[in-house]
Amino acid sequence: MRDFDLNLVRTFVLLYETRSVTATAEAMHVTQPTISYSLQKLRRRFGDELFRRAKGGLAPTTTASALYEPLHNALAAIEEAVSGARPFDPRTARTTFTLALSDLGEVSLLPRLMAALPSRAPGVGLTVRPLDVVNAPDLLGRGEVDAFIASPLFGTPRVARVPLFAEGYVAMVADDHPRLRGDHADLAALAAEQHVTVYGPTGHDGPRRALEANGLEHRVVLRTTRFAALPFLVQDSELVAMAPRMVADAFAADHRLRLLELPFEIEPAQVSVYARHAHARSPAQAWLVDFMAEVLAE
Repeated sequence: MRDFDLNLVRTFVLLYETRSVTATAEAMHVTQPTISYSLQKLRRRFGDELFRRAKGGLAPTTTASALYEPLHNALAAIEEAVSGARPFDPRTARTTFTLALSDLGEVSLLPRLMAALPSRAPGVGLTVRPLDVVNAPDLLGRGEVDAFIASPLFGTPRVARVPLFAEGYVAMVADDHPRLRGDHADLAALAAEQHVTVYGPTGHDGPRRALEANGLEHRVVLRTTRFAALPFLVQDSELVAMAPRMVADAFAADHRLRLLELPFEIEPAQVSVYARHAHARSPAQAWLVDFMAEVLAE
């Protein structure tokens, strides 16, 4: 054990989670050659290649996969013990966290976080960046964001997922829509109307798939990239839009909209907080994740 220090454990765990020498170097605030040298020491120590270059990053070997859990757990225990010596007190802390949120998150979730902060952490502020679903795990690994909220289920070990809630969908129409009345719409009525949908890496592709499955794709006359545009497009037209129920409720409170229950099932979106793994979070980040989970999962 004399030539096997804690930094080698951290290097291995981060390489496994990020699948990147660059991201690991940035997370540990060292140079890439330093990480490459550490990897060579790890390979000699375990007599295995551990990671091979593959499309999309490093691919762990069977030996690396077997080593990850025990080394991850050992590192987490050490981090927990060390963190206990420098606790984070939200009542007295003066700091700012950076979150990545979609436009939906800014509309429906951010107000709840801001409403809860003054009583729990009066000296804590938030900076919000637009959610880039493709690069969000890298931003998290480099420390550019402390957490992000998304509905796509990331299958990468590079980030830790904390489930919040599952959210269904409703239709939105103008309050004075001439044909769609009441609070329900049948399939024939929807088939007679024109629709607007949101496309892109938002994770909310359930409505688009539902339109396709029910033969309504040809009724889409507008495709936009942001849900935040929908209430303005719908309230002054005869268009029909589908949106997650929580944000649709928020839109209806401030716009001339009416919500309709749908005649078909749409798989609910699974909304989660994503953060660094527990062993890699600072005490402040650990508090942030717990705070977000408690407030938003209610």
